[in-house]
Amino acid sequence: MATIDKDSVFNAYNDVRDDNTETAWAVFKYDGNNIIHDSSGTDYSEFLSNFTDEERVFGFVRIMTGDELSKRAKFALITWIGSSVSPLKKAKVSTDKALVKDVVQNFAKELLTSDIRDLEEKNVREEVQKAGGANYGTGER
Repeated sequence: MATIDKDSVFNAYNDVRDDNTETAWAVFKYDGNNIIHDSSGTDYSEFLSNFTDEERVFGFVRIMTGDELSKRAKFALITWIGSSVSPLKKAKVSTDKALVKDVVQNFAKELLTSDIRDLEEKNVREEVQKAGGANYGTGER
């Protein structure tokens, strides 16, 4: 079973959640059997570059939702299992995810995928919005 660098993961998680920073995402990867904070940033395309066929990755991303009457930040926890990951490592992700969820506790949507198309910004935004309830405005943004 993996271990997790709770301090670095928690600090990165809080940085994404903090309304006073521009940080929009954080990525947690395996370093041997240890899950660590790998990177954070503001650019969604840079976020997507972390998800490769050879890796298992946990991502935490801020998505701005709402309508012209009410904007709010919502969050998604992404579990990525690349298509080239060995079956044994794939199987370990489910137990290792529990370690991540002990630290990353607040999110509107949880996604598990190995298809990069699922992680396109518009698709993640749609999933978060579905989980977030009603919008009361006219639909203008």
